[in-house]
Amino acid sequence: MESKTNLIVMLTYQDRTVENAREIFEQCHEAEAEYWGFKEAPLPPEQMEQLYRRMKECGKKTALEVVAYSEQEGLEGARLAARCGCDLLMGTLYADSILAFCREHGIRYMPFVGRVTGRPSVLEGTPEEMIAQARACLEKGVFGFDLLGYRYTGDAAALIRTFVEEVKAPVCVAGSVDSYEKLDQMKAIAPWAFTIGSAFFDKKFGDDFRGQIDRVCRYIRT
Repeated sequence: MESKTNLIVMLTYQDRTVENAREIFEQCHEAEAEYWGFKEAPLPPEQMEQLYRRMKECGKKTALEVVAYSEQEGLEGARLAARCGCDLLMGTLYADSILAFCREHGIRYMPFVGRVTGRPSVLEGTPEEMIAQARACLEKGVFGFDLLGYRYTGDAAALIRTFVEEVKAPVCVAGSVDSYEKLDQMKAIAPWAFTIGSAFFDKKFGDDFRGQIDRVCRYIRT
């Protein structure tokens, strides 16, 4: 497991991939972020495949985050991740069949934990329930977890801190990292990764997309 905390740039807004994702990536592909991704909707699969291929050509590691809550939808997302050559499948509610597919195709699987509903997603449940769920999934062989920490209906910072401390696996804090206060929490808690999507489009960290990415990467390192 990498010791640093990684930024995963998501070309998404309100949990949906933006229509001009390819254009934005071309403008920002020399930015410092190593990990890039987007959601399973609404781009056509052919466009997704082309964009992921381009990301790989630029030396990036790639993630597909699937905001779906049935086993069948999760499997469809896993098949899409395999078609696109993604390194990571994030999201879905855990299922043995999804894990088996990811193992067969060399994809690292990071399912949601807790009770996740809606789009944009909302997270419910107790930290204890989520930690127990995560440990059971780890015994089966998942790579890590997609924790919707700042979408939590309870104390988000406390949940993230406790989960990262107790779960001995990569944790990606996904969604709603939209302020320097939250970046400071990421620095203090040091999860394996966190995502930023909508906040970049809302210019929460500056006026230009690439500048925001580099600013966040440098801030999290110092």
